[in-house]
Amino acid sequence: MSSRFVPMSKTVDKSKINHFVSELGCIDRLLVLTGAGVSTESGIPDYRSHKVGLYERTNHRPIQHSEFMKSESIRQRYWARNFLAWPNFSQAPCNVTHKAVARWERSSRFVWLITQNVDGLHSKAGSEMITELHGSGHFVRCMSCEYRIPRNDFQVQLASLNPQWLQQHTKPGELAPDGDGFVVAPCMECGGVMKTDVIFFGDNVPRKIVDFCYEKVEECDGILVLGSSLTVMSGYRFVYQASLQGRPIFIANIGPTRADHLATMKIECKLSQLVEKI
Repeated sequence: MSSRFVPMSKTVDKSKINHFVSELGCIDRLLVLTGAGVSTESGIPDYRSHKVGLYERTNHRPIQHSEFMKSESIRQRYWARNFLAWPNFSQAPCNVTHKAVARWERSSRFVWLITQNVDGLHSKAGSEMITELHGSGHFVRCMSCEYRIPRNDFQVQLASLNPQWLQQHTKPGELAPDGDGFVVAPCMECGGVMKTDVIFFGDNVPRKIVDFCYEKVEECDGILVLGSSLTVMSGYRFVYQASLQGRPIFIANIGPTRADHLATMKIECKLSQLVEKI
């Protein structure tokens, strides 16, 4: 597995890992919440990690939902970049953590998995008791009629519409193109705007999904956070709700998190060092 995007951390004594795992073992009903740090060992960078996150290395910033919907040129730029990045993104492998969390479902102690990730790697690893809080980058949805297709199929449509453009931009994952000349496929059903089926910044997680996740907080006896800074409220609110109810909160993340002051225990290490011991 790639370690290019895994942030640096101090060597953690095995006794600290064992103590963390031992305390976590006292939880009878465990809810797991994961973030971008879970996928860094699969070669997918997170946003905020020191030196290796997208915000640190590039000028890349997530597109706003309103911008995408209002501007055809912004949609062109978004889809041009997404088109080039898709081969690498879609072929990223599951790592040790994805596989471990999937195995945990076999235990009666496991309540549910809430992930902030849109890479689909938890599902690819076999997780079924899962809520993809921010949607999935592996599907594309019409913003008018709700027509939904696999992202791979949409890639074929984009390729057929942009043969000459593709010849001029041959580097997979290239983020430079501004989208000029790129033709975006409309909805095949109604001609509407097609968008990856993920929650963009400025948009809201559907209320029914939020309420479902709150129900899982009610069902659990404790929460384990893996690889999330919890900076975004969409995930933090479930940890905060658990803290109000007196639930133990365990955090494994390299770097500070928004919920450090709420944590029962926190450990900073590569997740692959930790998860197979749980």
